[in-house]
Amino acid sequence: MALRSIAMGLVTLGVCALTAPIGNALALDYPTRTVRFIVGYPAGGSTDIIARLIGQRLSERLGQQFVIENKPGAGNNIGTETVVKADPDGYTVLLVNPANFINASLYTNLNFNFIRDIAPVASFNRVPNVMTVSSEVPAKTVAEFIAYAKANPGKVNLASSGNGTSVHLSGELFMAMSGAKMLHVPYRGAAPAITDMLGNRVQVIFDNMPSIIEHVRGGKLRALAVTTAVRSPQLPDVPTVAETVPGYEASALFGMGAPIKTPPEIIAKLNREINLVLAEPEIKKRLTELGGEPLISSPEAFGAMIAAETEKWQKVVAYAGIKVE
Repeated sequence: MALRSIAMGLVTLGVCALTAPIGNALALDYPTRTVRFIVGYPAGGSTDIIARLIGQRLSERLGQQFVIENKPGAGNNIGTETVVKADPDGYTVLLVNPANFINASLYTNLNFNFIRDIAPVASFNRVPNVMTVSSEVPAKTVAEFIAYAKANPGKVNLASSGNGTSVHLSGELFMAMSGAKMLHVPYRGAAPAITDMLGNRVQVIFDNMPSIIEHVRGGKLRALAVTTAVRSPQLPDVPTVAETVPGYEASALFGMGAPIKTPPEIIAKLNREINLVLAEPEIKKRLTELGGEPLISSPEAFGAMIAAETEKWQKVVAYAGIKVE
């Protein structure tokens, strides 16, 4: 019996010795061909720009192309489902963005569960929205705007880039936490919403920084606050909403995800490479220009951020009573 136990132990050790390096070898060789980097929006937007910025550096560092595939439609769900259904081999990855956290509760008939079906790989950055008012709004501060909205019920229009977007829900969160009531006016994208802001047809928008900042810098629109927990280096003199409405935070979190059964060794390699890219001075500078400094983290930390964002926006969606079939 003793000899048999020793023999079995040696066999077990032999199997472990044979199998243990396989995962590490897989990560060592990866990638050996083109990687599809799925973006659920058209080319040219801020989401697409971030994906191309990171994807290009990964291509250069890893010696294989990270090719951006734009799959717009259904509020980002088409692109996400493409990755959910892909082989979990590291050759199809997803640009994770705020729609992934919001859509989990916004849509009633999704064919996937984002947290269950997508593995977090790495965070990229957090981008603030900017609480911005038209030139005819007299308020110069968040507190003055709240007082203005309460004194003019039914007359303050909240513009957004679409129903259920982060721009919309940032405004809904503000209403829930401040007690200010506004009428939501959804547009098909940020551009027409900003056009009507410039024409004073709508009074306030919580728009993504990249699309609104030049109008603010040019003095055509007035920034009252940024929506992140801390002030933005892009608008250092603009306070946060939380300085007036304690606890308020609404930012656009970006990163990379992969199909849930992607080997952990590949996820670890991608995470390490992305974090090295984020630490590069030129990448840090460019991401800061886009509104948010690099956010270096582990897959586990990024997963915790995703869970927190999903829970937060579920509460806002419920408060606002929004549903999309």
